[in-house]
Amino acid sequence: MGDNMTTNDLPPSLRAAATPIVIVGHVDHGKSTLIGRLLYDTDSLQDGKLAQIVESSRKRGLTVEWSFLLDSLQIERDQGVTVDSTRIPFHLGGREFVIVDAPGHRQFLRNMITGAADAEAAVLVVDALEGAQEQTRRHAMLLRLIGIRHVIVLLNKSDLLDFDQERIAQAETDVRALLGRLEITVEAFVPASARDGDNIASRSERAPWYTGPTLVEALAAVPAPASRLALDFRMPVQDVYRFDDVRYVAGRIDRGVIRAGDRIMIGVQGQQATVAEICRWHAPETPVAGAGESIALRLEPDLVPDRGDLLFPVSGAGEPPLKTARIRTRLFWLRSEPLRVGESFTLRLSTAEHDVTVASIDAVVDLDDLTLAPGEEVPPDGFAEVTLVAAHAILFDPFAPGYSDGRGVLVDRFQRIVGGAPLLGEAELPEGTHAIHPTASRVTALQRRALQGHEGAVFWLTGLPGSGKSTIARLVEKDLVASGVRASVLDGDTLRAGLCADLGFSPEDRRENIRRAAHVARILAESGQVVIVALVSPLAEDRALASQIVGEGFHEIHVDASLALCETRDPKGLYAAARAGRIPDFTGVSAPYDAPAAPRLRIDATGSPESAAEALGSFITTRIA
Repeated sequence: MGDNMTTNDLPPSLRAAATPIVIVGHVDHGKSTLIGRLLYDTDSLQDGKLAQIVESSRKRGLTVEWSFLLDSLQIERDQGVTVDSTRIPFHLGGREFVIVDAPGHRQFLRNMITGAADAEAAVLVVDALEGAQEQTRRHAMLLRLIGIRHVIVLLNKSDLLDFDQERIAQAETDVRALLGRLEITVEAFVPASARDGDNIASRSERAPWYTGPTLVEALAAVPAPASRLALDFRMPVQDVYRFDDVRYVAGRIDRGVIRAGDRIMIGVQGQQATVAEICRWHAPETPVAGAGESIALRLEPDLVPDRGDLLFPVSGAGEPPLKTARIRTRLFWLRSEPLRVGESFTLRLSTAEHDVTVASIDAVVDLDDLTLAPGEEVPPDGFAEVTLVAAHAILFDPFAPGYSDGRGVLVDRFQRIVGGAPLLGEAELPEGTHAIHPTASRVTALQRRALQGHEGAVFWLTGLPGSGKSTIARLVEKDLVASGVRASVLDGDTLRAGLCADLGFSPEDRRENIRRAAHVARILAESGQVVIVALVSPLAEDRALASQIVGEGFHEIHVDASLALCETRDPKGLYAAARAGRIPDFTGVSAPYDAPAAPRLRIDATGSPESAAEALGSFITTRIA
């Protein structure tokens, strides 16, 4: 802030904010019913809504179904689940709240990361009869991940236990133990029936033994959100506009206050400028703006920041953001395949996007006992602490509970969100190691597809020596290139003549040969090429390694020919030499071959190479279109 700045200079709308409350829980534990009932009991329903709910319930032969308030899309009503995040305002004792309804299904959990990002408190809905389920553990982990500071547990459907004090106490003990392992302090356990309204806004006559707060009372006790106005100024640049030869830097203030005359720094480059003017459209003009406002700044000198650059006060005017290329993160992994070291993504942080690579997986959460342990991969829907590295320094404020600082998400090359990644701070470089910060292409997969007319992918041909892999691969390569497809072949002999010339044929060297081939194939595929790999790759575990390295776009193809047929062909005389004992560890003779159990395509290699190439070419064409 400037020397004479006070929050009284701000518009009244910025001096008090609604308190966001996220409501989470297992899909069948009554979360949507609770929200509907809470809106009704606090007189927060829109005009006509109650009549609409009554009519919708009557048509389905139900009593009043409060969840219909949220399941506004017909498809959601038909399925009986909530599939998106919803923000619903309601008032309580003259104070404004916002309900953030977060989906409960595992496949919808990615919505919760953004839906609950700014929540001040959480209501965790647990079926008193069923207790904590797997989804309950995941939601509890998410509450810890996003740093919810105030947690209320609603033991819903307590009427199914006849509000039996002893059984409800046992359910509370179990849930409290679960949350305790995550260091989550519960401010209230409320036995309730959302359907009937017990202990929601009024005290239940069916539980005279319960002396704690109703849900409404517990919510009213949640402290108001800490003001972000008192924090150091931060504004990510959204865009730069030019009107009548005047340039404006537009964005939304994340925190703090800015006024005309303040000195600011721009991004990692650290250029300095003075705020000459604060501009708004369709709003009263004032020389000051605060957290939550979308504004435009006119700077002197007339500098041109990039989208994603962070604006912050000059040195000495508060704590600067962290600046590092190695970042510790707490990750919630959303992709259906495991995460492994070496994978690259785009880190989205407010309006900024940074290319990052997973340098290490430091610890993985065991969801059974919620402990941290070393791990080589992060399972789907798993939680972990990982280190990300970027090719350049990134500016950010570390994640802190109750604030939106450092809330990043990971995006894959298809622009899909695959992980929530709050940024914890700078990661130290392990002693004795070098800082390796790989750079990622700024050309997206969609741009390459638009340019080339097809996807990049890897088609991994495996089969016994002499089955015809390389012959088929070269025939298909010729046909694909003739049709305008960018295609390349990586075959075993070509690789061993150059990149892998230092390797022998021991199991360890074979695995390294496959590892190198897979990395080259991945680089080519990410550049938009169709890569046909022709390697014996006899062991299933080595092919699994190749699949892990390549990731999405890997297709295992079995060129199926019997050992007898391959020995009959024996174009290089290898089988004869192996039978004579001159070649040790030869696949099919003195070393095993693991035929793929479920390849994406099985090619019958007993026919002509041309017919096999036609089958493979047709398969490839349909996969890259």
